[in-house]
Amino acid sequence: MDKKQGLLIVIEGIDGSGKTTQIDLLAKALAERKIPYEVISFPRYGDNIYADLVTRYLEGEFGAIAQVNPYLISLAFAGDRLLAKPLIEQWLNEGKIVLANKYISSSKAHMGANLPEEKREAFIQWLDALEYETNGIPKEDLTILLSVDPKTGQKNVASRLSDLHEENIKHLEEASKIYLSLAKKENNWYVVDCMSGGKMKSPEDIHQEIIVILNVK
Repeated sequence: MDKKQGLLIVIEGIDGSGKTTQIDLLAKALAERKIPYEVISFPRYGDNIYADLVTRYLEGEFGAIAQVNPYLISLAFAGDRLLAKPLIEQWLNEGKIVLANKYISSSKAHMGANLPEEKREAFIQWLDALEYETNGIPKEDLTILLSVDPKTGQKNVASRLSDLHEENIKHLEEASKIYLSLAKKENNWYVVDCMSGGKMKSPEDIHQEIIVILNVK
């Protein structure tokens, strides 16, 4: 990893895949190596009006998943990222590693999961145009997908208050499919299989696989 150049590294995965845990472990590893970094998590709940709309959607205020237009809700997710754009650009210009807990691909997977398969590609193309072209959001240098069995992921978040996505296993299964499809199409994606023998690997083992990918020294 080039320590002199700012990089945007995104950690993706369905609910319960351990994104926050891995972000924390990676941040610790960077700090120990004295590599400047920043962490940002999306949506930024409680930070702005767009994130508040996302909260209301996930809490079911706008109706069940099948009743909500994915294009409209994607505007709320995109608005939240747009407001964070100056901060991300500043960090990158300062040569920092920016660790993002979910990013544009999260909308592709979770909002795309709410559409019939034959309509997903058009939606993804629309979202790329919105985020990267219209809004000019910085592109990811690297995306690491934490791949987990959807039922295991759902079980991992069972102890906390669930939202429309977490409580719907069909949604998690479809989102997982889209994530894996995206990983196959992009050359800057790496998939970390978080499962072994039908169970989650330990956070430390998963972290070591990520470190190998990043080649942090």
